[in-house]
Amino acid sequence: MPKVTLFKQDGSNAGEVELNEAVFGIEPNTHVLHEAVVMQRASLRQGTHAVKNRSAVRGGGRKPWRQKGTGRARQGSIRSPQWVGGGVVFGPTPRSYSYKLPKKVRRLALRSALSSKVKEENIFVLEQLALNAPKTKEIINLLDALKVDEKALIVTADTNETIARSANNLQTVKVLTVEELNVLDILTYDKLVITKDAVEKAGEVLA
Repeated sequence: MPKVTLFKQDGSNAGEVELNEAVFGIEPNTHVLHEAVVMQRASLRQGTHAVKNRSAVRGGGRKPWRQKGTGRARQGSIRSPQWVGGGVVFGPTPRSYSYKLPKKVRRLALRSALSSKVKEENIFVLEQLALNAPKTKEIINLLDALKVDEKALIVTADTNETIARSANNLQTVKVLTVEELNVLDILTYDKLVITKDAVEKAGEVLA
């Protein structure tokens, strides 16, 4: 089983903690990680793009000239696609880009992402994380104590409004619960700061 250092909230060493090998100790599957990231990024697309086809463009109700005898090509509307100001053929219409990967693939991707953090030594396990009041300074002090000066993802076992509000004003910090863990955020943020309770919960849920 992989072992990592356990830290106190002030950054001091509190011993070691064993991680679930099935979740934090597998060989990361890069192909599955890529599939999961593409899926998540596709789901984030708004898909609100739209163009007007010939029926939606204003005007063009009258035939511009008679069918025969003018020497010009026959035309039925000045809003046909070949006209300047005409409708667009096969243009984009509002749609959803989201799709789902199989559940086993999604779980493998999550385990691969977590294992990659352990492998790269970019995981910090906290004995506990408790704040008395929502204060941004408390989160800054915590990250300074852990010597984390990059983008950090903080993971708690359950929803904690105080911690979430404390990190709200920090653009390089995000707070999630174990249920909200996702591949894109794990890979986007350089360091993973996770509580001991959350590690145990993730080990049970994802194993």
